[in-house]
Amino acid sequence: MSKTRAWWLRLAGLFRKQEREREFVVEMESHLQMHIEENLRGGLTPQEARRQALIKLGGIEQARESHREQRGMPRLEAVWQDARYGLRALARTPGFALAAVLTLALGIGANTAIFSVVNTVLLRPLPYEHASSIVKVWHTPPQSSFPGMTRFSLSPANYLDWHRQNTVFEHFAAYHFESYNFATAERPEAVMAASVAPEFFSVLRFQPLLGRAFTPQEAEPGNDKVVVLGHRFWQSRLNGSTRALGEKIRLNGESYTVIGVMPAGFRFPDWAELWTPLAWSSKDRAVRDDHNYLSIARLKPDASVAQAQAELSAIAARLEQQYPEANKGWGALVVPLRTDVVGDVQPALLVLLGAVAFVLLIACANVANLVLARTLARRKEIALRAALGASRRRILQQILCETVLLALAGGTLGFFLAFYSVDGIIAFLGDQLPRATEIHIDRWVLAFTGCISILTGIAAGIAPALRLTRVDLNEALKQGMGKTSADSGGTRTRSVLVIAEVAISLVLLIGAGLMIRTLAMLRSVNPGFDPSSVVGMTLATPQTKYATEAQRAAFFDRVLGRVRTLPGVESAAAVSSLPLTGSGSTQPLQIDGRPVVPLSEQPQVAVREITPGYLKTMRIPLVRGRDIDSSDVAGRPNVVLVSQSMAEKFWPNEEVIGRRLTLSFVPGVVREIVGVVGDVKQESLAVLEPSPTIYQPLAQRPSPWMTLVVRTPAETGSVVRAVAGAIAEVDPEQPILEVKTAGEIVDGSVAQQRFSMLLLAVFAGFALILAGMGIYGVLAYIVRGRVREIGIRIALGAQRADVLWMVLRYGLKLALAGLVIGTVAALGLTRLLTGLLFGVQPADPLTFAAAAGLLCAIALLACYFPARRAMRIDPMAALRFE
Repeated sequence: MSKTRAWWLRLAGLFRKQEREREFVVEMESHLQMHIEENLRGGLTPQEARRQALIKLGGIEQARESHREQRGMPRLEAVWQDARYGLRALARTPGFALAAVLTLALGIGANTAIFSVVNTVLLRPLPYEHASSIVKVWHTPPQSSFPGMTRFSLSPANYLDWHRQNTVFEHFAAYHFESYNFATAERPEAVMAASVAPEFFSVLRFQPLLGRAFTPQEAEPGNDKVVVLGHRFWQSRLNGSTRALGEKIRLNGESYTVIGVMPAGFRFPDWAELWTPLAWSSKDRAVRDDHNYLSIARLKPDASVAQAQAELSAIAARLEQQYPEANKGWGALVVPLRTDVVGDVQPALLVLLGAVAFVLLIACANVANLVLARTLARRKEIALRAALGASRRRILQQILCETVLLALAGGTLGFFLAFYSVDGIIAFLGDQLPRATEIHIDRWVLAFTGCISILTGIAAGIAPALRLTRVDLNEALKQGMGKTSADSGGTRTRSVLVIAEVAISLVLLIGAGLMIRTLAMLRSVNPGFDPSSVVGMTLATPQTKYATEAQRAAFFDRVLGRVRTLPGVESAAAVSSLPLTGSGSTQPLQIDGRPVVPLSEQPQVAVREITPGYLKTMRIPLVRGRDIDSSDVAGRPNVVLVSQSMAEKFWPNEEVIGRRLTLSFVPGVVREIVGVVGDVKQESLAVLEPSPTIYQPLAQRPSPWMTLVVRTPAETGSVVRAVAGAIAEVDPEQPILEVKTAGEIVDGSVAQQRFSMLLLAVFAGFALILAGMGIYGVLAYIVRGRVREIGIRIALGAQRADVLWMVLRYGLKLALAGLVIGTVAALGLTRLLTGLLFGVQPADPLTFAAAAGLLCAIALLACYFPARRAMRIDPMAALRFE
């Protein structure tokens, strides 16, 4: 019975509430009729009389809402009502709503796209159990031999000593890059792989989806012909068959037994499609001076990175004492795996995240200007609501509710823009972006978009809302009664927002300008060779098939003999590593006739094996002496070419031709210098000092890894097919590992700078457009509010040029104020770009001046149209303006 009674009471309360509202509506309608009759007596037409009455009354709907608020409406119901009213109000001004939504969509979409990249690369945990416990272990080389280099791969003997003597690692595993020729029925394929120590999968705590991992016995030579397949390899080559376990596949001409298949989510290192055991012979295990292996380790639960660093440094110091010949100056470095994976891309991503945040701030300022103009036009409505009892909080809530609705609509559109933009970012910078395959829009990115949309709505609406809550009721209620609608306080607020837009735009423009100049400087750097019309094709000859140096030399000689006869081939040669790829051998050097120093103190030089014709194909100049030719073969005196910088470094003011040297990894083989060649950028265009380089004949030191370089004016695809056919004539089982033009290699060396420049330029362009729109909007609003004043000025004799200059002066004052603030901010913020710049300083005056000039030009253009409109005001029409 009590529930029934309560239900009837609620129903009766609802009826009373509706009755009060009906009474209020009747009362408001009577007031409306009274105002209409008063206006009719004043001589107005019926239509004009009703319009003026509605303006004076402020609208029945707004008054009804204020009345309901006075009756104590619950907060959630009030918010819901404000949202519904906001939607109706925005629907009545579709132009304003569309402009605001598109502006916010650009800002929010850019932030979402970049955040999705940052979230994956910098924030999301690596896909391994307790990934924070996984570290990479590196050598730190002696700076006398490797100036500026802080990380170096490990030697087998040092790794084994660290493995035995450490007490901080739960598991510790070495691994090494491998390339296998995978035999198929159609054609041979090159497969990237990793040879790994037995503990490798235990470090990452990943178990095979099928089968098992390696055992310690399989890390012994003779027992190592087993393989664990990656999920993608298993699906594409073996059709995902569960009967793959125990099957035999042929790698480098040898039979390997499949013992496991890894899950789809596992791929470490990134380049590995399958894994084989790292089987060292007793001779391999004793090597300390050849650093070619990488390693990962898992910390014990009670160990930290700092403890691991201290212990491995102590072990490295002991090894230095025990083996000074090989280990003097070599230390240890322990780095969290996440830090190692992210590498040098973190500063660039953080700079871009800051740039898109600036774009969003400009978008907020622009929308705030739009909202301010719109809300100031509603002063009469807000004043009437306040007069009828609406609180300041409720008025603030109403304005913010509308801007949040706009921001949520902009966020929704921005989310879809980001969804399609992320694929473009990955495609553009996939090779240089760590964890690129993991980047996608997930629930965290969706939550970020929702949060930033709400915060953007509040940021865009807070200034207009606070400004409107300070409206003078008496003045506002007189609106439309012959008083001006200008609002000096609103103009000041809009001006401040425009100054902020200009300042932020200048910072982005300067940042983009610095990156543009950096890219231009890198492009102007002479790489030391001519990349035009050159294509490179990498081959890896299996040592099982080409076991001796003579066999490898003969294979490449036969291949080049056929390639040089192909139509359209101007010249062809081979090199062990192309310039600007960041790969290649670096070896210690002992100069004949000078005191012998320990291996750890010997200078390091880049070493490349080449065939005759390499200098001609790459158009590397021969400075003096002779080139390598067909007579430089095994059994003949060993000869080398040296780069010009190497000659000047080791034999300053001396004749270098005829000097002799020894590469310490091949002791007992003395080589004579027969020529000096031009310097080539081996590592990067951004490296100022050229790398001292030695070129030795392939026939005297054959390498299993070589890249064919072909200079041809013909289309790349047809040349590659022809070269592949020539290789197949020599060895039908030999695949081409990788194909790249020299131009692509040069482009790849500046990809990070180009990516940063492109995005900064895009964001700066958005900022420039938004800043111009902001200046235009403020001046248009000012001109519209001062039509009567300008008309009086012209009627009293003011020249139209004076009116033009008056408006231009005001707009340029805003722009100049923003330029001053932006310049000061840019002087501090551009220092964050230092690591990305090349050949230009963060405070480069030319870039600052160019950015300021461009922004001034845009500001002047934005000022001109409102000024032109003001100049054309008709004094007679202006004097009748209300």
